[in-house]
Amino acid sequence: MEKGNAIYLPENAFCEYALVACPAPGVYGKVMAEKQLFFEEYKEKTAVSTKPYIVIAGFLAREAMEETFSRWIQRICNMQESFTVTLNNYSGFQPHTIYLRVQNAGPFQQLAKELKVVDEYIGSCSCPPMKFTARPHVSIAKQLSEAVYGKALTQYAHKTFHETFVVNELMLQKRKHCLDTCKSINVFGLQPQRSTVYNSF
Repeated sequence: MEKGNAIYLPENAFCEYALVACPAPGVYGKVMAEKQLFFEEYKEKTAVSTKPYIVIAGFLAREAMEETFSRWIQRICNMQESFTVTLNNYSGFQPHTIYLRVQNAGPFQQLAKELKVVDEYIGSCSCPPMKFTARPHVSIAKQLSEAVYGKALTQYAHKTFHETFVVNELMLQKRKHCLDTCKSINVFGLQPQRSTVYNSF
């Protein structure tokens, strides 16, 4: 229901949530620079209007459920060590998205496995199933026309990008309407990486 310019959702309406990993500040800045270059070359606004996150899972749920599924996510993160992510060159999802490849998907696949318990919870509350990212990536630009996608993929196949960063926390984002901007509503810290180097006595 609309009132003025605001959109008021009924109490049982779903909000959209996404659990994401964010590149470290230095890498974040470099990816944003790449997105700006894409915008300057192709004039595609999604390149600069979207932030460089790695989406782990997306789901729909009611606001009243937030406290419960946030507790579940924090428990999972309490069991998960920080991990290293390497972004290595470009690829595409035909016919609409150019992205940076995540070299090692293992930690994201493990998180998806652990998040099944959250999926079961939201399903028990008559919400749609969680959607897990089969191929972790950082989007450069999406919602492209097929013509722009084809031209950009040919160009980006010859470009290189290689950066590494450590994921120490996951972020839960939320929006109430598909036209809204996603906002961070919670941050879940991961356990420190265990050192593989031991002092000798």
